[in-house]
Amino acid sequence: MESKDFNQIYSEYKQQGEAQARIETGEPLNSDKEQIVAVRKNEDGDIIAFKTETGRELDYLTALDEAKAGMLAHVDVFHKYGRDIIRSEPDGVKENNLDQLPTF
Repeated sequence: MESKDFNQIYSEYKQQGEAQARIETGEPLNSDKEQIVAVRKNEDGDIIAFKTETGRELDYLTALDEAKAGMLAHVDVFHKYGRDIIRSEPDGVKENNLDQLPTF
């Protein structure tokens, strides 16, 4: 019976999915949406501010308003715990998750 490396096969599967997700989430070249490139966290590790690719620094409420208006790329707004919350689009790419972005 042939021996299979299930971990390697699964790893390759995940890499293919991440590559496809990057392709599928690409913004049009002339998109007017800004992308968040860094975050600021408080001492509890909560995200309290965002920095965009143009260098704008947005407090949480301003970013929330812009996300609701569709002005920020690759983020969603959802309602939980009695309030609206900004989160990364669930696209399968860990590197662009808000919690994984560099801090400023």
